[in-house]
Amino acid sequence: MATCPECDADIEVDDFDVDKGDQLSCPECGTNLEVTGLSPIELDVAPEDDEDDDGEDDDDLDDADDAEADDEEEEDPDE
Repeated sequence: MATCPECDADIEVDDFDVDKGDQLSCPECGTNLEVTGLSPIELDVAPEDDEDDDGEDDDDLDDADDAEADDEEEEDPDE
């Protein structure tokens, strides 16, 4: 049994089915949690940076594509 750090709800966690770094969701408040300790099971709020990084990578690629398109447009009038 572990406790949600956000809402203090008791969360049933199978000691043999989790590893340090695993993520789960609190059934009471829905907070994404990360297993930070195994004996006893300790939970902490999972970092949300992973989701933001994925979105930023896509934006960076779009910006690079836009920059290439701008370069091509600039080259056309010179020809």
